[in-house]
Amino acid sequence: MGHLHFLLILLQPGERGTIKAKANFNVSEDVAALRKAIEGIGTTEKTLIDILTHRSSSQKQAISKAYLETTNRILVNDLKGDTQGSLEDLLVALARPLAVNDAKWLIEAIKGAGTDNSILIEILASRTNKQIKELSAAYAEETKKTLIQKLKTEVSGDFGKAILLLAEGARDESTNVNADKAREDAKALYHAGEKKLGTDESKFIEILCKRSIPHLRQTILEYKNISGKTLQKSIEKEISGDLEELLVAIVKCVMSTPAYFAEKVYKSMKGAGTDETTLTRVMVSRGEIDMLDIRAEFKKLYQNSLFKEISSDVSGSYSDSLKMICGED
Repeated sequence: MGHLHFLLILLQPGERGTIKAKANFNVSEDVAALRKAIEGIGTTEKTLIDILTHRSSSQKQAISKAYLETTNRILVNDLKGDTQGSLEDLLVALARPLAVNDAKWLIEAIKGAGTDNSILIEILASRTNKQIKELSAAYAEETKKTLIQKLKTEVSGDFGKAILLLAEGARDESTNVNADKAREDAKALYHAGEKKLGTDESKFIEILCKRSIPHLRQTILEYKNISGKTLQKSIEKEISGDLEELLVAIVKCVMSTPAYFAEKVYKSMKGAGTDETTLTRVMVSRGEIDMLDIRAEFKKLYQNSLFKEISSDVSGSYSDSLKMICGED
């Protein structure tokens, strides 16, 4: 992917999504249609799916507000009462603001005995500073605690340090790449890992959690020149456990966030049974951002269309909704 194309994606989130704003949007018409679908005998799932997969996030917030004013009921609660299982999870998530979804998924991941670190990793490794600031605000509103405060009690060691750095949403955002500095960082990583007896994890954390994405992309290229192997391979060899998973996720997102999510979606569907929770989370969180690119990466990586894969893997209204988000490719 050329740098220019990358910058365009960086500058225009939403341009590469499949869920777009509806032209001639009429909020009262949508509210009336949703009420009819929910209040009638038997829920008309088709209407719910059609509206929630064909309106932008801001349009859906306008619908939720008008729905509350008209009915004195909360749309998300009515969706919960009227649908079930994976379809319910999907429609509820589609009706919520993206930042609220991220906050809810993090609350879920942190809740109970043991933290689901893979969800922490997926969200914090892939979101921009702006998205992290927004999800942190939503988290604080939901829980009356800051995300950082909560994470401090949940994660520890080097993994904890890296997660807390990412949760600050303070990654450098400059788009200028200085090749010499990138080479310096590549050398520092080489000397902290491959070239050293034992590994200096703190160096990996500092560079991968703080530097800008374009800078890291250059650093990854320089690293291959210096060490003869990819940075991902070195991380997999030198580091283990949750920290390895986190740093590999960062490297993958630096190279291509859509490819990272294409792999996530593929893994959620391959093998016996489908991980519908992950499938829902990815399709909803990326639908408005870069689903077109995820589709293209999916085809490139797995020689199959994501639409076809969904069709053969899940069924019913849940499948119909996912296919609406995915769009035929």
